[in-house]
Amino acid sequence: MPHIVDFKNVSTAGLESSPVADAAAGLRANEARYFSTKYNHVFTVSPASEVPEVVDRVSRILREERNIVIGSRPLEATDFEVDGLRMSYVFYESGLSINVMYSIEDGGKRAVGFKLADGMDVPEELAERFKFARQKSKLAGTIRGSYFVIKGEY
Repeated sequence: MPHIVDFKNVSTAGLESSPVADAAAGLRANEARYFSTKYNHVFTVSPASEVPEVVDRVSRILREERNIVIGSRPLEATDFEVDGLRMSYVFYESGLSINVMYSIEDGGKRAVGFKLADGMDVPEELAERFKFARQKSKLAGTIRGSYFVIKGEY
């Protein structure tokens, strides 16, 4: 069942099994605040087991674009459209968050973003392939992020 991510009262609900649950919850809340502020969108997530098509879509794009398979278990996911963009998010047990931004119109922006919760190690499957920039967040502490541009059609 989907639940709204509250960025004022951050909760670890749905992320409790993560070794960095508090930081992962802050990271998720940071995303919710961004979409609320920028697009007036209410950010909701569902248990990954209830939205396997979202996890499968993100996994397929990673595999086909860069031959990446994420080793961590997906805990939550969401998929929505806002301002001409289809956004897909998967939050993993390790503290990793992956988003796919896919412009609905041809020729628009299409990219995969990775964000690492404060305190987690860079996953082995990403470590040699990406450099991670640091960003400070009141909700999430230090977020490390990277991305790549999607070349295929999905």
